Formats: sequence, structure tokens, C-alpha cells
Amino acid sequence: MRMTRRALTGAALTLLITSAPAHAQARWSVQVRGGPTFPTQKIQGDDLGTGFDLEGNVGYRALPHLWAYAGWDWIGFGPKTSFAGPDVDFEETGWALGLRFEHPFKGEEDVGPAYWVRAGATYDHVELEDADDTRFADSGHGPGWEVGAGVALDVGRIRLTPGVRFRALSRKVSIPTTTRDVDLRYVMLEVGAAFPF
Repeated sequence: MRMTRRALTGAALTLLITSAPAHAQARWSVQVRGGPTFPTQKIQGDDLGTGFDLEGNVGYRALPHLWAYAGWDWIGFGPKTSFAGPDVDFEETGWALGLRFEHPFKGEEDVGPAYWVRAGATYDHVELEDADDTRFADSGHGPGWEVGAGVALDVGRIRLTPGVRFRALSRKVSIPTTTRDVDLRYVMLEVGAAFPF
């Protein structure tokens, strides 16, 4: 049993070690991210509560440590009450594009633990959905912005990219009785996985 465990551990370590540098030559990557989202302000006096976000993006290495990225995001909040009524979900969806700088903590080689920072623009809209998941208001798409930072860690052919992002979007939402300004400002604590190729 001990020999089997040692053999399996050795095989696993060999696979991790031999496959880890594969991203050093990669020009492209596909990344998925997600985690809890915390609003930094209220909407028309109402607390949105903790939300959740999901993102998928494609990155292209333009320079040794500089990536351009483009992707799609979904951020959802489910406040107990809001100007639109009780049990109305606020969802922000749309596109993000920008630049990500990633540099190893040691040396210039693109292997091992690294830090990353990113900044970009968003083109999102805000939708309101009732308890039956029926959309009854849509702000239309408009510009926003984001910044973020984190670390990148090799796990075989995957790069784990935990980090934090701040995003901002201002839109007007019309419901049957009124039109309101919706200024979304929030912090996202995320875990990501990048697949270089």
C-alpha cells in the first residue's frame, strides 16, 4: 500500500512538474472566474446584499507580460426590498475588455507564482427580474469600468488566478411608476482558472 501511494505521488508530481511550464510559450488563454460580490453603496437607499459573479474571457499575450482580454460577465444581487418592490433581482450582464499585466515574483521567466493587475472597460446593462424570473425592466447597455489585482499560481496546465476586482456602472432603469438612477459599485472576491494554449 505504501509503495502504491509513493508511486502515485511520484507520478502526480512528475505530471505537474513536466506540464507546468507549458504556459510560458502560450499566446492565448481561456479563463473562468467567479465569487462573492459586495456592494460598496446602496441603491436608492436600499441595501443590495451580497451577490455573486461569473466571468469567462479570452486573453491574448501582446507582449511578454501584457495580455489583452475580452469576455462576458454576469453579476447577480437579490435584495429583500428595493425601489422596484420586494424580491426583485438586480442582474448586471455584458462585456468587458482591457489589459492585464502579469509578472513573476522572481526573475523574468514566465513560470512560477506571479502577481497580476488589470484595468478595463465594461459595456453592461442592468436587468430587473421578479420572483418568477420574469424580466420587467432593462437599462440598456452602457459604459462602465473595472480594476483588479491578484496572484497567479501554476497547478499543472492550469493557472489559478485568485484576486479582487472593483467595478462601477451607472445606468437609468425605468419601471412602470418611475425612472431611477442605478449606480452599481462593488468589490468582487474571485477565484479564477486560466487555461493557456
